[in-house]
Amino acid sequence: MVMAIPRKLVALGDSGVLGWGDPLEGGWCERLRRHWMELPGGPVLYNLGVRGDGLERLAARLSAEVGCRGELRRQLPQGILLGIGLNDTARVGRPDGRPQLDAEGFLFGLQQLLHKAKEIAAVHVIGLTPVEESAMPYAGVLWYSLADIRRYEALLEEACLEANVPFLPLLEGLLADSDWPLWLSNDGLHLNNEGHRRVFERVRSWPALLDWADLQLRQEPTSLGY
Repeated sequence: MVMAIPRKLVALGDSGVLGWGDPLEGGWCERLRRHWMELPGGPVLYNLGVRGDGLERLAARLSAEVGCRGELRRQLPQGILLGIGLNDTARVGRPDGRPQLDAEGFLFGLQQLLHKAKEIAAVHVIGLTPVEESAMPYAGVLWYSLADIRRYEALLEEACLEANVPFLPLLEGLLADSDWPLWLSNDGLHLNNEGHRRVFERVRSWPALLDWADLQLRQEPTSLGY
């Protein structure tokens, strides 16, 4: 009997992908990895989040990181999941300081990144998470704001539409719940255990990712049995 080769997904991003802020469950990406491990034929997920990463640093490591995550005669992974952009929005030194990567440079770099990533594997992109502005500055020097995060998430969506890449917005859906500040760590930036759980629930039920993983028909039945 020939065993089916599981699909492989490489998740690239910043501390949100890494799972920082969630010492109990390891973050939304780790939860997704464990969830897929329990499913017959579930994909193998590699978490390659790096704290502090922005778009430019992620782009610089894309090919090397993805290229060495193959199995069985150097087979390349079949999917890439990107979670990036929050650190690029941060303004340096003061609330009206320069962002770490301005909007024009972010959009251009993202367009180039998506083009490069699509040559390697199927690509999916998730949106950005909120911050508590009253807790800023982060680390005494970086100022994050909801207005800037909203603007950069819109750029993520624009680039994904242009590149025909599935995009999962997160910001407005999280902000719609008045309890969202409770989903952040004390630093006002990183998701806590509950915040990561909220993102995990959205990612694991994302139709585009389920279609890629061939899991659309394997979801848990409803209380009515269908």
